[in-house]
Amino acid sequence: MARLIPYSSGLSKTIGEGYMLTAEAQERLTKVGPGTPMGELMRRYWMPVRPLAQLKENDVMPIRILGEDLVLFITKNGQLGLVGERCPHRMTLMKYGIPDEDGLRCCYHGWNFAPDGQCLDMPLESPSNKLKDQVKIASYPVREMGGLVWAYMGPQPVPLLAPWDLFVMPNAIRQIGISFLECNWLQCHENTGDPAHSVYLHGHTFKYILQKKGELGERTKDRRMSTLHSRIDMGRGIESLYAHETQYGMEKGINYSKSLGADKDRQSRHSTVIFPFYTQTGGPGQVRQEFQIRVPIDDTNTYHIAYGCYMAPEAVLIDQQDSVPYYDIPIFDENGEPIWDFVLAQDAHAWVSQGAIYDRTSEQLGRTDLPIVFMRRQFEEQMRIVEDGGDPKNVFRDPGNMPDLIHGGIWDESNSSVTGAGGIANFRSAYHKGYGIDDADRYGPAMPDIIDLMQRVDDYITAQ
Repeated sequence: MARLIPYSSGLSKTIGEGYMLTAEAQERLTKVGPGTPMGELMRRYWMPVRPLAQLKENDVMPIRILGEDLVLFITKNGQLGLVGERCPHRMTLMKYGIPDEDGLRCCYHGWNFAPDGQCLDMPLESPSNKLKDQVKIASYPVREMGGLVWAYMGPQPVPLLAPWDLFVMPNAIRQIGISFLECNWLQCHENTGDPAHSVYLHGHTFKYILQKKGELGERTKDRRMSTLHSRIDMGRGIESLYAHETQYGMEKGINYSKSLGADKDRQSRHSTVIFPFYTQTGGPGQVRQEFQIRVPIDDTNTYHIAYGCYMAPEAVLIDQQDSVPYYDIPIFDENGEPIWDFVLAQDAHAWVSQGAIYDRTSEQLGRTDLPIVFMRRQFEEQMRIVEDGGDPKNVFRDPGNMPDLIHGGIWDESNSSVTGAGGIANFRSAYHKGYGIDDADRYGPAMPDIIDLMQRVDDYITAQ
């Protein structure tokens, strides 16, 4: 296990005794603009910035990432580009640009810029003018993986784009949920270090909301069709939470005690964390797995991605998706009222309600918040590595040692492969549970295909 530095510089008291951060530590963790410690750490990673399907619909999209205003585009021949927001000629906004075969033309005078920023053409200038060879627009490398467009905004040399499992796993159906949240990215990500919130926010609060709407009985008449009861049951017999470092991030979970009301003394692993901004829910061998990805737009806004992946056993082949569909995760209803009976919306409203930048200098953490403290220490350690000129965790540079996919979560080949008997059993179980009624996939555009797949798996099992 890698050493985690003492947090004395940012620590006020100890956890469970009024723990809180100093103002300096708070700023280091939350500020993401150029030159800030967290901003420089984030710039060492490839970041997903938009679904590819969305970019193809729009051709040119203004985006804001890590406090920088940029323009994402796709050329007529399919090249991806990410450039500065203004043309270096007369500073016209490039979001109004026109895609060309090999670049993006400024709407004002037609100067054409390649994805690498080089000016290719100045149509109204003399052919003898060599100026175009000297002109470049700011640009960043972009790639496609798993139906997402990825950008790298850090220093050279460019690291490898890591093939995390859910993006590249074969024989799978995928869908992408996106939302823009008016809060600091760390508020979203610290949710990852907080298994205890599932008991109340996704359990007791969920139950209260359904009771007020008069829908509790209908939505939970079959316990298999709702996750509400299992989440409430998570709170029975909690003794403590644990966290420790893994090769790729952090594992955390709950320690249960029979003396406190649990069925037995046991440890229950929660979702895993892939550094710096992924949460992986579900486990290897489960039908449904998900990455929740928290991309900082700036200090007070977050681009949140719920990347769902349904993996089928080898015996039932999936037709390859032409493209990965995306959808806007509904947070408010048609009347502009907050949605509270949907898991992803519950999380979003909780995070935003903490304020634009949640003030950690006045918080009072309990012992069940230990994984959150662990995450903060891990971020501090990795920021210091970058400040010392090193590569932080999960920056990969050697293609010879890069596998075809990386299992970022805990992977147990003896018991967890989705291609094995356990995977088929899990798939069949999910089908009979009617998965997606109350949980994170309720509005996903790929759900008809997923349900059809579950039926085919069930038919396959029945025929054996």
